This record gives sequence, C-alpha cells and structure tokens, in this order.
Amino acid sequence: MATQAVKNNLYRWEGTDRNGIKTSGRITADNHAMIRVQLRRQGITVSKIRRHCGHRFNAGKSVTALDITLFTRQLATLISAGIALQQALEVIANGFESRAMRQQVTELQQDIGAGTSLSAALRKKPAYFDPLFCSLVEAGELAGALDVLLQRVATYREKTAALKKKIKKAMTYPSAVLVVALVVCGILLIEVVPQFQGVFRSFDAQLPVLTLWVISLSDGLQANGLWLLLFCGITLAGLRHRYKHCATWRQRIDRWLLKLPVMGNLLHMSAMARFARTLSTTLAAGVPLLEALNSVASATGNSLYKDAVLRLKKQVATGSQIHVAMAAAGVFPGMAIQMTAIGEESGTLDSMLDQVATYYESEVDTLVDNLTTLLEPIIMVVLGVMVGGLVIAMYLPIFNLGRVI
Repeated sequence: MATQAVKNNLYRWEGTDRNGIKTSGRITADNHAMIRVQLRRQGITVSKIRRHCGHRFNAGKSVTALDITLFTRQLATLISAGIALQQALEVIANGFESRAMRQQVTELQQDIGAGTSLSAALRKKPAYFDPLFCSLVEAGELAGALDVLLQRVATYREKTAALKKKIKKAMTYPSAVLVVALVVCGILLIEVVPQFQGVFRSFDAQLPVLTLWVISLSDGLQANGLWLLLFCGITLAGLRHRYKHCATWRQRIDRWLLKLPVMGNLLHMSAMARFARTLSTTLAAGVPLLEALNSVASATGNSLYKDAVLRLKKQVATGSQIHVAMAAAGVFPGMAIQMTAIGEESGTLDSMLDQVATYYESEVDTLVDNLTTLLEPIIMVVLGVMVGGLVIAMYLPIFNLGRVI
C-alpha cells in the first residue's frame, strides 16, 4: 500500500460531463488509463490530461485550519441554496487560491462522485477533519439537514479559533518581549561589555561588585554561550516531548499552570468555554450524550478537564445526571453546574450550554485585555532592570573615574 501511494502522481484533466458541460479537476493515479477509467465511471469524457507539478503528500502540508473553516462555511451556504453536493464541491475547489486545499476538495468531489457519503469521504482525511467534525456531518446526513449541521460546525470552528487566538495573544506578548530582552542582553554581554573591559584595565583600581559580576557573566557567556544555547534547546525539546507522551508529566504541568495567578484563571475559563461550546454543538446536532462527551474530552485543551469529562461519561453511563457528575468532579464552577441543571430540567441543555460558552468566551476576552494592560508596566520594569542594570554596571567605574584618578 505504501509503495503504491509513492508511485501515484497528480494530474489535471479536462473533459465534459453527461450533460455536455465542460469540467475540469485534479486526480491522483498511476497513469492516464486509470484516470480515464475512474472519470468514465462518473460520466465524464476526458479530452485532455496533463501532469501536475504538485504531489499529494506535499500539497497537504499547507492546508490550514482557516482553510477548513472557510470550506465548511462555503459548503453550508451552497447546499442551503439548493446546489448539489458534488457541484458545490467543484465550485469551492475552483474558488480556493490554495493549491493544497483545491487538491483536497477535488479528492472529496471524486469520492462523492464514486458514491461515497460526505462523512465517509471526510474520514479518509483525518489530518484535516477530526472525529468531531465527521460525526457532526454524519449526524446532518442522517437527519437530512446537512446544511444546518455544516453551519453549526463552521460557527463552532470560528468561535473555537477566536478563543485560541485570544489565549495565544495573552501568552505571546510577554513571551516575545522576554525573548527580545534576553537577545538584547546577550548582545550587550557578548559585544559591548568586552569593549569596556580594556578601558577598565587601564583604571588600575578595584571595580564595583556589580561591574565585576557583569564582566564574569560576559566571560562565561562568551566561553560557553553556544553550549548553553544547545543545552536550553535540548531541554525544551525534551520537556515538550515528555509533555506530549507522558500522561503523568502532562497532568502535573497542567495542574501547575491552572494554579498560576491570572494565567491559571484564564486557562480555567478557556477550558470551560471549550467544554460548553463543544457539548452544546454536539447535542444540538443530535449526537447522543455519551458519544458527545468523547469529543468534548479531547476539545478542552487541558488534561485535568479531559480526565474530569471522562469521569462524567462513566457516571452518566451509570444513570447519573450530568450536573451531578459535574459537581462531583471538582473542577467545574458553580455557575456552569447550575446552568446545566436548569438545562436538564427544562430539556434545553444545548441552549443553556451555549449561553455558558458565550459567557466564558466573554470572560476570556475581558481577562486577556486586562492582562495585556496589566503586563505592560510589569514588562517595562523587567526590561528596565535587565538592560538598565547592564548599562549602569558598565558606567559605574566611569562615574567613579574622578576619584580613581
């Protein structure tokens, strides 16, 4: 199977369909004969085939989450307008500027033309369409409301992406400033401080302790800077690998992150927003609660919440109400538990969870703005201490030059 996939090449074809309408697309195959056979089964008479420079493996690398969301929204719009699925996919493929995304949509179109359902075709591309996406599409197909479900999926992806963007914004800004500060300090220690050392030797006097400490740090960095950089890189890579592959280590890190001041509260709210948004979307789509909780567990973004959701599933499977199981888990806030209880009693659980998600998304937005405002003066102080400290250490002997002479 693997060898066959490597031999396949990407071709672009042109031809006419059963109605005599000109059409075109891309297809992966071994040779021209196979292409003609595949397309003939779809009622297409091929007039031209030419080798495409792109390859299926390479093309997939540049498909982004935004491309998938845009594809979902466009497909929902076209289907709701009464356009047939295969034709809608062709319109979407021709409209994408991304060559990689055009290739993926074209392959979906070919699968649909061969009689495959949309959900089954999507499951062939797990790198781009996760199990939650495929389950929701399948629910839409079974209910005869594919356009409605695709609209919900698109909305879900847009709100989830917006939430991730807010969290990334909160973490990226201080991290970027800290990196810049470290780079500036490194340049000062490696390039600037050695220039002052020659001047200091001519003083023939005892240098201040701060200046001696900075000179010692500069010497150490010049002698072992590359080794230190290599050590830090290997350490970070090792910690990242262990976080991904060691459940115990991941739980410890996630638990520590949730206890951080301000940032921990932000992560709590983010996990709750994802939990409520995902569960609301799956329940509104008609997905059974136990199956929905499987998807929710992977969407929370935190191992502690994931474990809590899996415990919820076990308790719900034994007959417990979900709000009772949430209260027993110990990680869900009271407001979310109360809203869930009201939703269960009134039969509007998906609607109540949607309100919970909206509330926590709003709280995340507010907290990110406040955090940015709060961090600005702190970052200025840190920069001042780091860079200003080095500058002062270098100029202290010069300030005392009069007494030395």
